[in-house]
Amino acid sequence: MTAAFVFPGQGSQAVGMGKALADAFPTARAVFDEVDAALGEKLTATMWEGPIEKLTLTENAQPALMAVSVAAMRVLQAEAGIDLARDAKFVAGHSLGEYSALAAAGAFTISDTAKLLRIRGNAMQKAVPVGTGAMAALLGLDLAAAKAAAAEAAQGEVCDVANDNGGGQVVVSGHKSAVERAVEIAKAKGAKRAMMLQVSAPFHCALMKPAADAMAEALAKTNVKAPVVPVVANVLAAPISDPQEIVKRLVEQVTGTVRWSECVTAMASAGVKTFYEVGSGKVLTGLLKRIVDGATGMAIGTPDDVRSEEHTSELQSHSFISYA
Repeated sequence: MTAAFVFPGQGSQAVGMGKALADAFPTARAVFDEVDAALGEKLTATMWEGPIEKLTLTENAQPALMAVSVAAMRVLQAEAGIDLARDAKFVAGHSLGEYSALAAAGAFTISDTAKLLRIRGNAMQKAVPVGTGAMAALLGLDLAAAKAAAAEAAQGEVCDVANDNGGGQVVVSGHKSAVERAVEIAKAKGAKRAMMLQVSAPFHCALMKPAADAMAEALAKTNVKAPVVPVVANVLAAPISDPQEIVKRLVEQVTGTVRWSECVTAMASAGVKTFYEVGSGKVLTGLLKRIVDGATGMAIGTPDDVRSEEHTSELQSHSFISYA
């Protein structure tokens, strides 16, 4: 097997996402209905009608993005005959996308995933008072240089590497003043660009400890099964399948670095040549080109993507490869 299915994280949301899938495929509509029922509200109304400010709220964006990813995956299973256990070597997701990957691979039910992501979104938002934290993108520095900039900027405060997205794109997170210092230090170290990000909280840093505690409590009450295909964990950049380890790594992920570049590199090193980004947008497909030379990336999130002859033939070429 030379394919992996990957799932996007926060930042890929857009008003209208998933609507065409729901209109075209009953399989997709059923996923959105299940998410609405789990949350006890019409999240789909926010997804499809906006406003974008409401959709972008972390508590809404996280379950919404998962819903689109899992709906698209279910459509691929129903329409293209995809069987993850047979056709994928790995699944993986960027930050909240790891939950989408686990839901797609059967570790969580859709209902439980929606509830977990609502808890996660709320907890991450409430972990740090508004205005206290910040995030910044450091572009054109390698990971080592970005880590050095963050360490130099901390000065007794929190300034951690939140995301290693590959291709010289590293995001730092922590106290606002420390992150601002990191921007200036990165520029002095030769960053092509270093800029503050418009985010509602400093994700994936030590300040998120209250949110990690909340997720530990929520996950302890959730039934977790072994996924049908290994998930490459953000914090390990390595595949795991054991339910207890999945829980442990999801808790660590709240405060830990999303090692996306290493995740993709690990999958490619294990023989993956084609990456299907399932869900809203094409962010991960764009990053792929900066991480692995020669890998093929395809984004699948609309009915046209599912029906595309190029996508369908490529998918079917993986559908009947043996495990040998």
